[in-house]
Amino acid sequence: MPLPPAEDRELLHTRHIDCRGYRRADGLWDIEGHLLDTREEDMQTFGRGRIEPGEPLHEMWMRMTVDDELHVIDLQASIEHAPYPACPHFPKDRFAKLIGQQIAPGWTARVRLALGGVHGCTHLVELLGPLATTAVQTVYAWRGESVDRLHHQPPEDFINSCHSLVEDGEAARRLWSGRKPDDPA
Repeated sequence: MPLPPAEDRELLHTRHIDCRGYRRADGLWDIEGHLLDTREEDMQTFGRGRIEPGEPLHEMWMRMTVDDELHVIDLQASIEHAPYPACPHFPKDRFAKLIGQQIAPGWTARVRLALGGVHGCTHLVELLGPLATTAVQTVYAWRGESVDRLHHQPPEDFINSCHSLVEDGEAARRLWSGRKPDDPA
């Protein structure tokens, strides 16, 4: 259902986030994200000077490689445009702290603990959320559609992860049909 009509307003800022999931020939998964911020009016910065309307204020890329169980195998980042001189020189090797971590409950907290505040880049850290969601959608959708589908169930930690997956609801009963209603989640 669409949103109700908005009040009279003027567009000032647009953020595009595009995430894509790829199955690699070696059996791993590449999840790529692109973040692009643009302004409708020119903007003066001390780092880059004038940024014209439609010119990227921020433009960043990230590639996360995961295995079938959503363990992070590799993580690469690139900053093409940013407003401050130090941004492109962010030590991207800090993302190595996430290698070996599993995308599972607590992922966002682990990311913020490892890379929050002065230890990271706000925009790249934010991009890790949509990348993680895209990884889950890519890997589990593929597993559900592949030859593995008859034996595959989403992880039990998906139970109660949102309104639709409430443990006593229809979706949970269908997705985890082998689980008894009184089994702990």
